[in-house]
Amino acid sequence: MKSGILKFKILSITILIIASLSILLFSSCEEVDRHYRSKILMLKVDYLTNNFEGGKELLFHQPSETFTIRTEYSPPGDFGNIKLVYEELNKVIFDGDIIWMGLGQIIYPQNILLASEFEHVLTNDYITPREGFENVFNPQNTNYDYSQIWSSVQGLVTVRDYLRSNPNATVKLFLYTPSVGVGNPEDWDWIIFLKN
Repeated sequence: MKSGILKFKILSITILIIASLSILLFSSCEEVDRHYRSKILMLKVDYLTNNFEGGKELLFHQPSETFTIRTEYSPPGDFGNIKLVYEELNKVIFDGDIIWMGLGQIIYPQNILLASEFEHVLTNDYITPREGFENVFNPQNTNYDYSQIWSSVQGLVTVRDYLRSNPNATVKLFLYTPSVGVGNPEDWDWIIFLKN
């Protein structure tokens, strides 16, 4: 009898400890997320096919109401680079090599999630950013039709969440060309940024 009561007490204490730890874990995850006051969603879309390839959410502790991108460009003699900086926070949001007669790579951000890891809305509605698009690096002043690029990402749940939280945002984007000279457009990607 005593051993049965002892087992019950031990089981009860174990369940109580597990429940307490679970509550602490989930509440601390929410607390951590609340500490990120500025968020940027970076998305990657293939230049030739306009297929969504993946993306990454960049999180910052500092608050900022506005979102300006400063471009730092080193033209490729042999090796070049393009770096985009979130001006208000002075934080790098993109860094990529550009190689003449070769192939550069994205240095930052790393661990870009695959397209399959993003959820799509279940509706057929189509939304566009109220304030349109801003190409943050277009040295040739080429006119692009952004509608096909946008079509591949506008149905993502995360994109809808960002547009809902910041309905007057301008979607910022640029064409990342890691191969130039005899560059291969199959290597090129549109990089898109949205701010929460």
